[in-house]
Amino acid sequence: MFYVDDGMAVSGYDAVSYFKAGAPELGQPDIALMWKGAIWRFASEENRDRFERNPRAYAPQFGGYCAYAMAKGLLSSTDPMAWQIVDGRLYLTHSEAIERIWERDVTNYIREAEGHWPAVLYQ
Repeated sequence: MFYVDDGMAVSGYDAVSYFKAGAPELGQPDIALMWKGAIWRFASEENRDRFERNPRAYAPQFGGYCAYAMAKGLLSSTDPMAWQIVDGRLYLTHSEAIERIWERDVTNYIREAEGHWPAVLYQ
């Protein structure tokens, strides 16, 4: 299960763009696909095809929920502009303010979040 905003993963931003462009790009409504119950939009057909070949390589960790909140055992929405790639994985946070907290101890927060995921979905 992925966090969705109006049915769209990553609030309609192209998950591949974080890796390929180094910044989030808004996806296009006509370049989209459905995966894991969410609509994923892409800035280009090339990005859509990359995602389709290996969605787990590009999808944000912890179902697209806030990585910091997950470290605390909670579910929270995310801001597609508050993000970080760590060891080839995309992590989103609730806001830029939360992202600054997250950055203070990323390794520990990831470890804590992994301990809560995916069980936190069923609490």
